[in-house]
Amino acid sequence: MGDEDRAVVKTYVPTEQKSAWREHADELDMSQSEYLRTMVQAGRRGFLADREEGGSGDATPGGEGLEDRVLRALDSEDVVSWDELVADLSGDFEDRLDEAVQSLSEDGRIRFDPRRGGYVRQS
Repeated sequence: MGDEDRAVVKTYVPTEQKSAWREHADELDMSQSEYLRTMVQAGRRGFLADREEGGSGDATPGGEGLEDRVLRALDSEDVVSWDELVADLSGDFEDRLDEAVQSLSEDGRIRFDPRRGGYVRQS
């Protein structure tokens, strides 16, 4: 993919979240850009798969409603900052994705291809 086929995308996240992403990207021997691109694509596939499977239309595909998770987080504290909510609610997805990627890698079903900048299926 040449530079003419790419566009810059920016996002703002809590410092702790960026640090966690950087550490995980380093563990996977990926750049931060590769890591985030891979995470976004994996997340999109999850949303699309749920729609195709006839998901409930709930705010959180395939699981407990996002509203319920926010309320549960607020039950444990009087005040929860936006950054704390983001960290609490996104950590579960990252953990599940990491487990799935590790499992698929161990089973020989996928591998990371540094030349292509992402995960590929094994034949």
